[in-house]
Amino acid sequence: MIARSGVSVSNPTPWPGKIGRTYRESTPWLEPPVRPSTTGPNVVVIVLDDVGFAQLGCYGSTIETPNIDALAAGGRRYTGFHTTSMCSPTRASLLTGRNHHAVGMGMIADMCTGFPGYQGQIGKDSATLAEMLRPAGYGTFAAGKWHLTRARDMTAAGPFEQWPLGRGFERYYGFLYSLVDQWHPELVADNHFIPAPDRPGYHLSEDLVDQTIGMIRDQQAGRPDQPFFAYLAFGACHSPHQAPRPFIDKYRGRFNEGWDVMRERWHARQVALGVLPPDAVLTGMNSGVRPWAHMTDDERRLCARHQEVFAGFLDHTDAQIGRLTDWLRSRDLLDNTLLVLLSDNGASAEGGHFGDVNLRRYIQVLEEPFEEKLAKIDDLGSDRLWNNYPAGWGHAGNTPLKWFKMHTHGGGVRDPLIIHWPARIPDGGQISHQFCHCSDIVPTILEACGVAAPEAHLGVSQQPITGVSLAYTFEEPHAATRRSPQYFELMGHRGIWADGWKAVTHHVEGADFDEDVWELYHLDTDFSEARDLAVEHPEKLRELIALWWREAEANHVLPLDDRNRERIGLTYWGLPRRRWRFEQGMNRVSGYAAPSVANRSYRIVADVDLAQDAEGVILSVGGQAGGYVLFIQDGRLVHEYVGPDRRWTLESAAPLPPGRRRLAFEFRKTGRCEGVASLLCDNAVLATGEMKGMWPAGPTAGGVCCGYNEASPVSDRYVRPYAFTGVIHDVVVEAAEDYVDDPALAAHMALAED
Repeated sequence: MIARSGVSVSNPTPWPGKIGRTYRESTPWLEPPVRPSTTGPNVVVIVLDDVGFAQLGCYGSTIETPNIDALAAGGRRYTGFHTTSMCSPTRASLLTGRNHHAVGMGMIADMCTGFPGYQGQIGKDSATLAEMLRPAGYGTFAAGKWHLTRARDMTAAGPFEQWPLGRGFERYYGFLYSLVDQWHPELVADNHFIPAPDRPGYHLSEDLVDQTIGMIRDQQAGRPDQPFFAYLAFGACHSPHQAPRPFIDKYRGRFNEGWDVMRERWHARQVALGVLPPDAVLTGMNSGVRPWAHMTDDERRLCARHQEVFAGFLDHTDAQIGRLTDWLRSRDLLDNTLLVLLSDNGASAEGGHFGDVNLRRYIQVLEEPFEEKLAKIDDLGSDRLWNNYPAGWGHAGNTPLKWFKMHTHGGGVRDPLIIHWPARIPDGGQISHQFCHCSDIVPTILEACGVAAPEAHLGVSQQPITGVSLAYTFEEPHAATRRSPQYFELMGHRGIWADGWKAVTHHVEGADFDEDVWELYHLDTDFSEARDLAVEHPEKLRELIALWWREAEANHVLPLDDRNRERIGLTYWGLPRRRWRFEQGMNRVSGYAAPSVANRSYRIVADVDLAQDAEGVILSVGGQAGGYVLFIQDGRLVHEYVGPDRRWTLESAAPLPPGRRRLAFEFRKTGRCEGVASLLCDNAVLATGEMKGMWPAGPTAGGVCCGYNEASPVSDRYVRPYAFTGVIHDVVVEAAEDYVDDPALAAHMALAED
């Protein structure tokens, strides 16, 4: 105990040095810097989003991915790699080495339901790879998609415990949620939201690679002896599919033959490459996918353009990966870098028959007429649209497998995996066919780095790692698999693999789980799950089903829950709120903190000082895909609302008088998603009009900006950011209590309030 000025300061941990009267009689001690406890490699994990088994060139497609193909040629390609069939669950398993339900992420973070397996965040008893490598002396960086935080926590208010810096990463740059506008993203740096870069030709994928290189470069300048773990999770190729025009135009006309022909062609390429065994069957067309020959010329033209956009998006992503690997090579870092590249789930069917031009309509279950889709064909891939390709191209992307993302058949869970490490994998280019799982990546990296998984982390006992290291395949690419049984489950779809056999069921939402029909496949001899052996081997099927139930109990899969969108309302609901206040110049506010104005009465009130020539955005919410904006142009007050299928504009007839003014937009709900809107200045009505067919849920992707428009421009009448030239004292949004018309949600809210 040291006494200073009569104050006693207690030191709970003895200090190892010695204090005398002067420094001459004293012995100093400083805690030594953390030195790497391992001579292990640098680690880079690259995650692609919604890229199916066949969509990379080295897995059979005709889409050009030369840089990824080079990693495969210099490393190891895996054909038996499996994921969980959706993004958050796969990422949770990938970063912890455990099963997704076991760590609390049985569904995407946006749809947590409060049961142990569905917490919407990774439990503290499951340290991430960053939390394991950091104490061993690794620098830890993350860039890109996170999507491992509950929706209600993705705001500037936090809490931040489940943001990347709260889960072991020292630096972070990216986006927290599921999908993103590649041209105008909502970005986070470390623990705060930041303005999106505003430069010509900006694209998020390029930015993420720039940031990753920058983090590694800065660390190497300060500590060249320190190994690093860089986690790079692209938004590509999740919808919206957006890419620079030259990459899209490069593929003009290449997919005019359609998905039927492309599946056959890619299947033949897969066999020729050795990705598939010669006897692998090309499965039939998934139900819901139209034969190309049965469509009209316009339908084929639109669908072909969608695939051109997707191909350009993937090709552009490959180019960015090439920039990263070229940079690592130029700094003599690539040879001793363990680089893992994978996709988080299979290709998607969410675009339906003809694709979407605004996937927000898909999310909110709103129809999009074909004529409207076709009219916007030339804007596909631009910042004007949030487009997604048709299910037929998702099916081609999963060649030769059945079904899609979200399913537990091969099309949902069998994905590309490439491991590149020249220092340890000298015989590059070989293909390994062992069954493996996303939970195997952590133990693989830990073994390579010479780091043991901790039994406790921050005082919390840890779940055991359930994945199995793939390091044995580095020297023996054709060794027998060492994997124990692996279950699958997502939204009621179920499956289990054990000793080369797989039992799987395709569940229909709302159906009785006990009525699900289980199929049986011997994957060792039937790669594509083409020959159902349930009738021939009923005893094997019963054995596997019983094993599935045991694994489900052990991993917190229960209770089974097949709800999809219904879970969103329950998850996003928070404490009742009716008032929001914004100030000029504040950073873009997360869409998750945007005013809840959908299907309710509300008002926007702005307290402003107007000069004679004042103009610009007062408040913008959302973007081109859906939103609303209050702005002044040519002296007139304007409100524009971008709805699902049209825009509503209110404008004052005369210029506003200069001076301090109270400007307002008021909406009075008269029915479901419709009502009467008014513009006011100092309580005097300037304009009124009816609005119908509005968004049933908030059109807020793009966030909230006060005094400017940082996301894609809500209105076509100005060029972003169109900053306000007057003074905004504040903008207040107030909402009424007339918005609940869903009895189930109302009951849930009442229960939560008790």
